[in-house]
Amino acid sequence: MIKTKLNIEQIRKDFPILTRKIHGKPLIYFDSAATSQKPKQVIDAMDNYYKNSNANIHRSIHQIGEEATKLYEEAHEKVADFINADSYQNIVFTKNTTESLNLLAYSLTSKLKKGDEIAISQMEHHSNFVPWQQLAKQRGLKLKFIKIDGEGNLDKKSIQENITKRTKIVSLTHASNVLGTINPIKDIAKIAHEHGAMVVVDGAQSVPHMPVDVQQLDADFLAFSGHKMLGPTGIGVLYGKKELLEEMQPFLYGGEMIREVKFDDTTFNELPWKFEAGTMNIAEAVGLGAAIDYLKKTGMENIRNHDAELVDYAMAKLKKIDWIKTYGPKERGAVISFNVKGVHAHDVAQILDSDGVAVRAGHHCCMPLMGVLGVPATARASFYLYNTEKEVDHFVEALYKVKKIFGV
Repeated sequence: MIKTKLNIEQIRKDFPILTRKIHGKPLIYFDSAATSQKPKQVIDAMDNYYKNSNANIHRSIHQIGEEATKLYEEAHEKVADFINADSYQNIVFTKNTTESLNLLAYSLTSKLKKGDEIAISQMEHHSNFVPWQQLAKQRGLKLKFIKIDGEGNLDKKSIQENITKRTKIVSLTHASNVLGTINPIKDIAKIAHEHGAMVVVDGAQSVPHMPVDVQQLDADFLAFSGHKMLGPTGIGVLYGKKELLEEMQPFLYGGEMIREVKFDDTTFNELPWKFEAGTMNIAEAVGLGAAIDYLKKTGMENIRNHDAELVDYAMAKLKKIDWIKTYGPKERGAVISFNVKGVHAHDVAQILDSDGVAVRAGHHCCMPLMGVLGVPATARASFYLYNTEKEVDHFVEALYKVKKIFGV
């Protein structure tokens, strides 16, 4: 039995969608790695903003304009506190993790010259793969890949081989969205910094599920998305060390990111507004702030423990089924990728859906990793604070329906 400190049944009452039925069956949502569900506290916070304080920020001195600005700036402060950044000036709002990483790939080009190297890993999401790949092609850089071992962990020898004095950027996922692997970012950051390289961390799968301290990790940059951590879509975060953000060129130009514009020149705004051009996603920032309030009240250690206990429970059941293959290490985040032998992952997901179980199937935006694993796709069950042991039992029962239909 799960020994979590969380009151899961009480938590579930905060998520309106969990009362839905799918094909006449109670919804079992095992796709939080793609996007999490939203508690009513987040929905209400955004609704309240639109009903009572809807105005543009940093522009108007009227009452509701000042209220909107206060809410937006408070969201930066909540994020900074949540990841232990020095201040709100370290926190840039974007649309999502993808935009945060693209911002870096664009804005760090001035620090790179032909022949410089960028190191990523074989397990990266396309968002932390394609921007660096395209930058390397455009600028004559060399993109190097840290290999994974047979268990799905980063190969230690490959880390040493691929981070050298020629390396300028090391960009790695903190937690794999396919394998669940939790990478030793602090240790890798030490190696990277010893070689003079900057460290970029894709925290899309870690920040929602475990305590993340950017100072403890010594990350130069950290990117993550609001929609994977109980917040709304359309809001992402880029954390950066202040001295690095100050050196970087803005990603977008226009209103709000300026201090002064003349006919012959422009000076840019202070951090973080320098990187937040135009009217930002204000309501989404309010929603993200409410999501962080919810997560902090619940306790990130509690969430991490709950995830680990639920994954262990599910893995113990799946390991007993000889016609199911799982991928990834024993110690992992809240993700289990698997295949039913002889059945395509899309067919598995469709049959599970008919039983009310929502999982993802496909390459999970990790096509190079699928090549390394030697499969075209996997099915993926991903958990969060609102999932239960009983749901895992139903999920496993539904897998036997796959076996029956396909005769495996």
